[in-house]
Amino acid sequence: QVQLVESGGGLVQPGGSLRLSCAASGFTFSTYAMSWYRQAPGKERELVATISNGYSRTNYADTVKGRFTISRDNAKNTVYLQMNSLKLEDTAVYYCKVRRGGIDVWGQGTQVTVSS
Repeated sequence: QVQLVESGGGLVQPGGSLRLSCAASGFTFSTYAMSWYRQAPGKERELVATISNGYSRTNYADTVKGRFTISRDNAKNTVYLQMNSLKLEDTAVYYCKVRRGGIDVWGQGTQVTVSS
């Protein structure tokens, strides 16, 4: 059974940092690209960052480029999202996702709230 479990969200002040984790199980983690998405209240879910398998190429949304870093530890079956210089508009539920066999599998999400 494929499962993704996010953690690490919380309340942080503007300019602060958080590191999100997504623990994966039920599939060969190292062979799949992984992604982080977010969904703010009243908005559509949007892609934040993606990391490939293999050589771990990364891509970022323009809104987070230079502030967020996606990484993976294949030995721990975990993908991370390091978020620095957080802004009010980064407030959202953050989800990790894997596309496996043409089907998107999502975690339950973790809330990130940026507020002073």
